[in-house]
Amino acid sequence: MSLIYVLNGPNLNLLGKRQPHIYGHETLADVEASCRRLASELGHELRFHQSNREYEIIDWIHEARENGAGIVINPAAFTHTSLAILDALNTFEGPVIEIHISNVHKRESFRHHSFVSHRADGVIAGLGTEGYQLGIRRVATMLKTPKND
Repeated sequence: MSLIYVLNGPNLNLLGKRQPHIYGHETLADVEASCRRLASELGHELRFHQSNREYEIIDWIHEARENGAGIVINPAAFTHTSLAILDALNTFEGPVIEIHISNVHKRESFRHHSFVSHRADGVIAGLGTEGYQLGIRRVATMLKTPKND
């Protein structure tokens, strides 16, 4: 049983309340519950975290280096600003999937650039909160597939 980290960036604690026309009506607690169910079905454990503080996300990535097999990350606004999160992800050897609830490419131009994408093994955007489940499924598949070194 492998441990998958699901990390969420700033303002996602307001999911379901903030701009529901963009992000939907599901809360982060709803997303966490569905992620936990899926991870369990796939035979994995899950750590689910959210923070508005960049350093906490970095600390969880460092923790995942020691304990985790994969990371699903919705860095939210840190996507476009955080070299520190990119640097932390570059120290992690397992699969990393970047997700965004909205289609960032249909939004303001400053949202089109992602530092995190430089490390991510895949990016899911615009599929709503279903992107979390797709990210977990992809990490689970990648953990089963041997690396070609």
